[in-house]
Amino acid sequence: MAITRETLERLIARSTDIVVATDRKGVVIYYNDGAKRILGYEPEEVLGAFVGRLYPSVDEAKRVASAMRSVGFGGEGCVETFQTTFVSKSGEQIPVAISGTLLYGESGVESGTIGFAKDLREILRKDKLATLGEVAIGLSHEINNPLAVIVNQIELLERDIEKRAGDEDCAVEHERLDAIRREIGRVTGILERLGEMVREENYQTVGYAGAARMVDLRHRSHTVVARDRRLAGMRVLVVDDDTGLSHSLAEILTAWGCIVETANDGEEALHRIRDGNFQLVLTDVVMPRMDGYELYREIQVRHPELPVLMMTAFHYDRDHIIKRSRLLGLGGVIFKKPVDPARLQQAILDLIGAEKAT
Repeated sequence: MAITRETLERLIARSTDIVVATDRKGVVIYYNDGAKRILGYEPEEVLGAFVGRLYPSVDEAKRVASAMRSVGFGGEGCVETFQTTFVSKSGEQIPVAISGTLLYGESGVESGTIGFAKDLREILRKDKLATLGEVAIGLSHEINNPLAVIVNQIELLERDIEKRAGDEDCAVEHERLDAIRREIGRVTGILERLGEMVREENYQTVGYAGAARMVDLRHRSHTVVARDRRLAGMRVLVVDDDTGLSHSLAEILTAWGCIVETANDGEEALHRIRDGNFQLVLTDVVMPRMDGYELYREIQVRHPELPVLMMTAFHYDRDHIIKRSRLLGLGGVIFKKPVDPARLQQAILDLIGAEKAT
């Protein structure tokens, strides 16, 4: 069934995009409901006026007109998604993408223009959020790994202090260590807030200095983790491309009585598993050459009896590595490095307990 001219005009009038038509002198002769909603002008304020009032300057209006009469922006006599700016009645500058064409009379002489303009504000906002997400993911990973090393070293330092210092000295040193932990907690909280922004695709800003704005980024308890006899003599392989983190985790596990080796990536881990009699693999998720999922799959094939525990500095499963691994039977995951030693120990005990039960 053919669309009638009346139906087409009604659809254009109700379009949520800005639709504006001008005569050959640039005087507005058509202004739809979408334009009224976005720009705020009533039709009587625009119809009969020069189209330049919708732009930041006459020069910008001429730039669009010139593009429409060239061949480089969609073909001769038209433009496709040509980016420019409109100015609303309130003075707000609104980024838009215009797709338009010249209009011709029956004699073939140019009689005007018509353009459909897409409001780009929401699209650009999502682009900014995507960029924020990429920054947040990278920042979280790069900061959480050294934080994990610091937390692990604090755990070891506190253990040594209790062994060597008197009660009075212990109290003072514990206060200092707790102050460090509180500051680590603040940094971790900021990273968690960034993670929330990525997941929710939403952020707020607060005043900073003058007209400048900044993203609004407005703990966890720490105790020395006692050795559990069930971990004594357990052979553990720690796999992480961050050497400082893997070594500090190895020290923690060794202090609990485990026998620990480390590997820098999945491929090295497979070689060590082949030559060693490990009872647990503790692996990072995101690694070069072979990530945690690929390592887990290989362990399932070659050593199906060997339990695997994953850990990650990311606040969500960006590449679905953990989700895919869980679907295949992964026993446990520790999110949000730095890893709390108490949580780590409990996760290991839960995992080996579940393995024994099966």
